[in-house]
Amino acid sequence: MAVKLPKVDVVVVGTGWAGGVVSAELSKAGYKVVALERGKNVTRSDYIGVKDELRYTNRYEMMQDLSSETITSRSNIDEVALPVRTRKEFMAGTDLGGGSVHWAGATYRWRAYDFEIRSKTIERYGKNKIPDDMSIQDWGITYEEMEPYYDRWEKTAGISGEPDPLGDPRSDDYPNPPMKASPAINLFMETTKKMGYHPYRVAAGNLSQTYVNPDGEQLNQCMFCSFCTQYGCDFGAKSDPLVTVLPTAEKTGNFEARTGAYVRRVLHKDGKATGVLYVDTMTGEEFEQPADVVVLAAFTLTNNRLLLLSKIGQPYDPKTRTGVIGRNFNAQFNNTFLGARGYFKDKKFNYYMGAGALGATLSDFAGDNFDHTDLDFINGGGIEIRQYGDGAIATNHVPDGTPSWGKEFKENSIRYANRSLVVWYTMATMSYWHNYLSLDPTYTDSLNDPLLRVTYKYGKQDKPMAEFGIEKSREIMEAMGADIVDVDEAPDEFDHVYDGMHYAGGVIIGADPATSAVNTYLQMWDMDNLFVVGASAFPQFAGHHPTATVGAVAYRAAEGIENYLKNGGQLVQVKNESNIKSIS
Repeated sequence: MAVKLPKVDVVVVGTGWAGGVVSAELSKAGYKVVALERGKNVTRSDYIGVKDELRYTNRYEMMQDLSSETITSRSNIDEVALPVRTRKEFMAGTDLGGGSVHWAGATYRWRAYDFEIRSKTIERYGKNKIPDDMSIQDWGITYEEMEPYYDRWEKTAGISGEPDPLGDPRSDDYPNPPMKASPAINLFMETTKKMGYHPYRVAAGNLSQTYVNPDGEQLNQCMFCSFCTQYGCDFGAKSDPLVTVLPTAEKTGNFEARTGAYVRRVLHKDGKATGVLYVDTMTGEEFEQPADVVVLAAFTLTNNRLLLLSKIGQPYDPKTRTGVIGRNFNAQFNNTFLGARGYFKDKKFNYYMGAGALGATLSDFAGDNFDHTDLDFINGGGIEIRQYGDGAIATNHVPDGTPSWGKEFKENSIRYANRSLVVWYTMATMSYWHNYLSLDPTYTDSLNDPLLRVTYKYGKQDKPMAEFGIEKSREIMEAMGADIVDVDEAPDEFDHVYDGMHYAGGVIIGADPATSAVNTYLQMWDMDNLFVVGASAFPQFAGHHPTATVGAVAYRAAEGIENYLKNGGQLVQVKNESNIKSIS
């Protein structure tokens, strides 16, 4: 029988950006907050001096262990799903700080078009532009309303960057200037300007200078050590919860982060959440943590699974296309990052020094910045070049057609070790009625709970959009002067490899309870003291990375939760216009 613990004001499931922001804001407001993290306790000191490519890039040490819990995957609703077994095929972050600790740092605001995609598409092109099988929808909130929350998160995270020339209005610049440019980045910028495009530096969670955020947390200047993606930062120079929101929460004295806590259920009675049930992963003991407000701020897949296991909300039924939990699952897998690699005979680049978001990009083909009248897709994506810092084990690029071993392979490996660059297209992924999340009827985890089942296949517009982006990337790479240009091939079918780590949907935001699970404060329509925060709220995926939007919606949710607690438990529906800054 579960041990019942003392009640707190708020229990938060997950300690990444979503859970960290909510925990910090409510702790600062004086509420007692407990955050539950399935992984182990870590601090920045755990990552000092740890630059082990075999350990982290090849063996995925910072990713979830799939031996006790994984997902199952299938393409069609009439197929039997099979478990995804290896971390190479499915990477999900774990430990204190979650996946936010090992992110690269690339930071983008989503566009006004992304928040009102359905209505804006119909307004410009007519209703027939949206295919019948596509289930995209407006967020129920505009970019103008979201802008203050973007600004707040960027200042907490100390983002280094410059505004997108084609971006929507901002109330302020990024708090830090962009990172230093390399020869490869300068080549991309100069070339694309000549082509008539509008390149700009990628905004980065890798800091260009030492910075103290509004909460008093210091972030350090990036050393360009190359170990960002899939690694924790040595220097406290990457924007993550371990150096920002979690220390802020701890300093209040109102916050406890409880690690090794595997949450199994949201407990509820008479339409109200009463707390959560979790297992101590070290001892196997079960605990009940009561709370006035429950916040699910875990990974997209975990948020969905917990609601389904807890029987909260109506599960989505693809046959009738009714229900909301699990609906509109969408993602950016690695095969949505496609483009062109160029090999140079007379140019050399030091690509072994870098940072996760050191790069340049352009938005000329993102959102609705270009005319889609004669195209067989809507939306688009950003085109970018990134200097991550090549790894000795993972990086050994040679032109297509080179044998995978032998004399020619060795010669090309040496010749092109510092002579290749890649430009790619980060395409948006739209939602379709046939892509959703549900509980698997066959497979269970180590505690005998059903695994989460993913049903996913490409929609009609995915391949045309990918091919469009690949062609634009090829044109840019040729203009940059590459002697050999190899292009990616857009796949016909999804290969059930979940290695992009950008998953969204299933508990989507909206203005209508019939087609959304949460309101614009990420409060459950069906249970007003339950908030579900993170990328699970995205009705579809924009053509840029999601982290800034996760941070922004977390700040808005924190505001909603505080209002809920102050106002004696009322459903937050009214837009808080007083918090919308003037945008010039």
